[in-house]
Amino acid sequence: MLVGREPERALLGALVDDARNGTAGTLVVRGDPGVGKSALLDVVAAEAADVTLLRTQGLEVEAPLPFAALHRLLLPLTRLRDQLPPPQARALRVAFGEEDGPSVEPFLVGVATLSLLTSAGEEGPVLCVVDDAHWLDPASAGALLFCARRLGADRVAMAFAAREDAAARFDAPGVREVTLGGLDDDASRALLAGQLGESAAEGVVTRLVQESRGNPLALLELPRELDTAQLAGAASLPAKLHLTDRVEQAFLDRSRRLPDPVQQLVLLAAADDSGQVDVVRDAAHRLGLDDHALRAAVDSGLLVQTDHTVAVRHPLVRSAIYQTAADDDRRRAHRALADSLSSSGEADRAVWHRAFAVNDDHDDDHDDLVNALADVGARSQRRGGYVAALAAYERAAGLSTDPARRAPLTVAAARSAWACGQAERARTLLTTARQVTDDPVVLCDIASLRGHIEVNIGSAPEGHRIFVEAAHAVCDVDPARALQMGVLAAVMRTFGADSGTPLRAEHLLAATAGDDSVRTRCLRAMLTSMTEFAEGRWGAAVDALDLAFDLGADVDDRDVLWNLGNAALQVGNDRGQRRFYSHALSRARESGAVTAVIYCLQRLCFVHVATGDHLAVRVSAEEALALGESIGQPAMTALPVAWLTLLAAHQGSDDYDHLAGRLDTLVAAHPLGITADPVHDLTRWAAAVRATGQGDTAGALHHFTRIRLGFLARMVATQRLEAAVRAGDAAQARAWTAELEAFAAQAARPWARSVVAFGRALTEDGDVEESFRLALAEGVRSERPLDVARIELTYGEWLRRQQRRVDARQHLRHALDTFADVRASAWSSRAEQELRASGETARKRDPSTQLQLTPTERKIAQLVSSGMSNKDVAAQCWISPRTVAFHLRNVFTKAGVTSRGELAQLDLS
Repeated sequence: MLVGREPERALLGALVDDARNGTAGTLVVRGDPGVGKSALLDVVAAEAADVTLLRTQGLEVEAPLPFAALHRLLLPLTRLRDQLPPPQARALRVAFGEEDGPSVEPFLVGVATLSLLTSAGEEGPVLCVVDDAHWLDPASAGALLFCARRLGADRVAMAFAAREDAAARFDAPGVREVTLGGLDDDASRALLAGQLGESAAEGVVTRLVQESRGNPLALLELPRELDTAQLAGAASLPAKLHLTDRVEQAFLDRSRRLPDPVQQLVLLAAADDSGQVDVVRDAAHRLGLDDHALRAAVDSGLLVQTDHTVAVRHPLVRSAIYQTAADDDRRRAHRALADSLSSSGEADRAVWHRAFAVNDDHDDDHDDLVNALADVGARSQRRGGYVAALAAYERAAGLSTDPARRAPLTVAAARSAWACGQAERARTLLTTARQVTDDPVVLCDIASLRGHIEVNIGSAPEGHRIFVEAAHAVCDVDPARALQMGVLAAVMRTFGADSGTPLRAEHLLAATAGDDSVRTRCLRAMLTSMTEFAEGRWGAAVDALDLAFDLGADVDDRDVLWNLGNAALQVGNDRGQRRFYSHALSRARESGAVTAVIYCLQRLCFVHVATGDHLAVRVSAEEALALGESIGQPAMTALPVAWLTLLAAHQGSDDYDHLAGRLDTLVAAHPLGITADPVHDLTRWAAAVRATGQGDTAGALHHFTRIRLGFLARMVATQRLEAAVRAGDAAQARAWTAELEAFAAQAARPWARSVVAFGRALTEDGDVEESFRLALAEGVRSERPLDVARIELTYGEWLRRQQRRVDARQHLRHALDTFADVRASAWSSRAEQELRASGETARKRDPSTQLQLTPTERKIAQLVSSGMSNKDVAAQCWISPRTVAFHLRNVFTKAGVTSRGELAQLDLS
């Protein structure tokens, strides 16, 4: 019987009603143990008519089993799996252990879960009830929270119940929450009256209400500790009742009053993670317990049994019984369950029970169990259950008596720890592994992971040192691995992450000379290119990289692809950047590798900015930002925020100060690894653009001079050359021009030759007009329209000063149109002023054509405008087709259009 809770019932009822009407919603119900979270969800589930009800529960003992809780939740929807895209359907099969094969990304399991829930929602409203969410296995929790954040115009409601417990937290940032407190006095008395009737004295009822603090479980359990005389008020009550935080003791006391065979049966159920009555019964028989013990345990009220299931009545019962049992009794229960599960085909569960049943005594030989745990870890990794894999590998390493076996197991545990975001634990495990091995291949694996951790969240130069030393150490044993490490180090060096440790590139190239595979040849060319580039030999670098690009067309390796993109970025090859970053992004989307998607989106922004596609910058940055937030990786949001800050500076947006402040907070709070320099340089670039718009020429020059990365300095070359001249520092402009001239001569990039000619025109080095014309001619070939517009603006200003107003106008008009297209306000204002000074009034654009769209609406509108269907857009954005249609209707309403063709003609920036 549920008493009280009317506001919470109404809130959950409204959640279900909204789902019926096509608006998804999620609610987390929090509260202390026994406060009535489960009872509240039970009532809401019972009252939710005409819905598909999906239920699951977190189990503390199930933490090592990836996606166990999710599997239970989705079992009723198995028939819909065939409707999913093949990669998603396979991801679920692998995650649930129904299929073996190549590993799947856990994010793709979340995408598949979302697709399954929204498909079910097409047939009718769906209610997902998840109890004890604080004990969900991490893989299930991640998938379900992904869905909670991505559901939109879908007929799906999700309700979670979770403890307020620091030891077992269910963190759900961005999801609405409600906290249950104790019942009020009236509701508490009503609950007691329903249980005790009129037998309890008023003073006893008052004492129970006060000391339980309205906790329903305490109100139901504490009276069981009193005899008839105490309840009637004829005998005094104990000086201290079992208060809410000691209700576990009440359950334990009740268990200890049971006969020994029944206590063994209750412990067996507490140790079980299957919930299957046949498993528990079979394990009981292996311990010599008969069905009478099971019936007695159920009759005691500590267990609840149905035809096919048996469960401990309450999580507090489970923890009380299990934690206080003797070690030998627990091990005996786990051995019986392991034997029972093995015979029923539950291999992974059986292995874990075997692991719980043994001592950590290294004098015993556990080789078979170590191998079985390693197999569980490998399967968990393939399913995307990295927390479970970490537990399996770490337990296997702890049981292994062979150092040569223990080291790679510990490395595997560290790799899983890093994959699930436990960086410090990964570092600790790697340190442990280094202490027990001298195998060069294992040490290379350790170094590779250490380097990646440093590159991402630590010191990028330290990562460079680790990669270089590891490449040299393993070169004679595994040349191919050494080459890959060397390429990583070489690319990092070009991004400013140079530890000073020299890389013997020629040694790596010689060691791999006999390997004629396409991948190795591509890596060899890339190593040559990046080494030549770092030494300033740009011509040789470009030649080698062109070869790597040709070979890269036949390489389907995400890491190789985006490093080809990184190399293209260094040499200013815009088409190469777009080609390889886009290819890597496509592969990452297909596999559901969300961190790789974020990485590629961030990197694509460089070529989008260079080629003047500010809309693509915004869409990519906003998607990367949203994904970084959705997976709880704030450090990965810094670069997207930096891109949005730069856009705000270019457009003179009021959002600039907010974004710049947000970026400062992120930089101060999180180590950024290899992205630190790009983030800092983008911040300086944005500040320079902001200063330019405010007429602060000295401030703009100051910020431009602080840019550290060579490729970024070349990307902003036209802007900073002009800033130097306008600030009266022609010497600095000449120095920058000379610096770029050497690059332009060897790299043969039209944009570089254009900038050099522009620098000469600005500093009046030679024939000014001829330099301007050369700058424009090369600029048009470069496909960098904003740089061309800046050159035309400056050329137009120079022509006007030469009293050639008619000649000036055509350049000024073209510059103004280009700046207006991307809303580059600082340069638009200058172009308008110059055009007026030339005797022509600038045409004002209708601000009503500039739509105020949300990031999601803008992304969907852009994709639809490119010709994609709602279904394809949904697949790319990882939302449902219904949600796409909902946002598209909003776009049509805001834009006042009725067709996709009309939408394609609009300014979506």
